[in-house]
Amino acid sequence: MSVYTQLTNDQFAAFCQRFGVSFARAIPITQGIKNSNWFIQTTDDVDGAHSYVFTLFEERPPEDIEKMAVILNQLDGKLPVAAPLALIDDEGLDSDKNSDDKRYVIHYDDKAITLVPCLAGSHPQQTTQAMCHEIGASLAVLHETLQQLQPAEEYGVPLYPWSDVRDREMQFMPGDEAKLMSDIWQSYTDLPLATLPKGLCHLDMFADNTLWNLSLNNSQKGEERLTGLLDFTEVSVEHYVMDIAITINDFCTTWGDAEQGESVNFDRNKMAAFLQGYESKRPLGNDEKRALSVMLAKAAVIFWLLRLNVIHYNRTEGRTGDNIMVKNPDLMKRLAAYHWAHVEKPQNNTVFVLLGNKVDNQVVGVFSNIMQAEQAREKLSNSSEFAIKEYTLDQLS
Repeated sequence: MSVYTQLTNDQFAAFCQRFGVSFARAIPITQGIKNSNWFIQTTDDVDGAHSYVFTLFEERPPEDIEKMAVILNQLDGKLPVAAPLALIDDEGLDSDKNSDDKRYVIHYDDKAITLVPCLAGSHPQQTTQAMCHEIGASLAVLHETLQQLQPAEEYGVPLYPWSDVRDREMQFMPGDEAKLMSDIWQSYTDLPLATLPKGLCHLDMFADNTLWNLSLNNSQKGEERLTGLLDFTEVSVEHYVMDIAITINDFCTTWGDAEQGESVNFDRNKMAAFLQGYESKRPLGNDEKRALSVMLAKAAVIFWLLRLNVIHYNRTEGRTGDNIMVKNPDLMKRLAAYHWAHVEKPQNNTVFVLLGNKVDNQVVGVFSNIMQAEQAREKLSNSSEFAIKEYTLDQLS
């Protein structure tokens, strides 16, 4: 969606011809942060219309994009997706492959190129409860349908090493931000992850990766209809509840623009509608329900890190210009803090009591951990005369 690699009209025409498309014009798409994208107008299109989206994948290797094409073909007919066009030539076809095997990816400078049909509809500026219900149901259908691709690991791309980004970025964070990130990460690690169902997940189902029929009449009646699911480049094997959390975080949050102070407003009624939609197609297990609050916080942390990583990558690669869009990482930080405040924390049932000399055993202080109690004792004169005793709450001594 941002444009990083520049192509000439002759190059566009040659690439499109390999897909059987007669090229007339390429129109840059500047939304997004990862790949270079253009709308393609063909010689058959009327002025102002375009039939295809041409994508040059800047980071993902071509073999990953080949997997994506298989995934989209699997979903085609069950969900509104744009499956890549097949190449009409046999250039680069392996001699040991059947001539009927289709290829969907052009290799260009070790990068992948695909051409997909444009889907009808538009990106929503705001979501409704009805839209959240429908995207929830669609995500469940996606999870169920892709279970047919086995082993799943052969179709999903590897998960990004976000812990490496975390370790790099936390060095430069204020202490409170680093603690927030660390606490959420630890809480995620403490989940019973082995019991949570996994499979192929989209992992980037933001509202701007969806299209809807948003005609005025439909919007007024609450009958918005999903017409497109986009951007399957991040499909990986992950816990389904993480994919749910990622989607909820965007669909159920109203993001204020710069003039509104870039506020972050999470709508729990929209989340309830989303979960109702999802469970109409795939019921959640009890462990998944219990894990959701932590997953919502962890998902926000991942996208906080993603945006910091884009800034780091653009800086190290010297990327600048009007076509480069960077989303504010602070918005995801604020969402992570909101979710973390709603995570039920394990209660500390132990207190450490600092007692006076052995004669009167006067209570000098009560502390939640031994370190604080010891630090307090060290500040007292004749500290050796003071004792620290551990007590369990709500229990006879």
